[in-house]
Amino acid sequence: MAKESMKAREVKRAKMVAKYAEKRAKLKEEGDFQALSRLPRNSNPIRLHNRCKLTGRPKGYMRQFGISRIQFREMASEGLIPGVKKASW
Repeated sequence: MAKESMKAREVKRAKMVAKYAEKRAKLKEEGDFQALSRLPRNSNPIRLHNRCKLTGRPKGYMRQFGISRIQFREMASEGLIPGVKKASW
């Protein structure tokens, strides 16, 4: 389980990215890299990190499902993910 503070930090970053997205695109289009560098660092979308929606785990994230590999495996074993059969794990 990820710390609540880490999850909150990711939410805060996502809000900041959304807030500055239009301004950042405009500055990039104009080529004004001086003004772009003065924007907050966390407003850059590259600083976002994918996390498991259930546990908040940052590693082993599966984009297609939005969860970590461990949660995927547990849910597949319980039959909660349709179309996935247990092979040899």
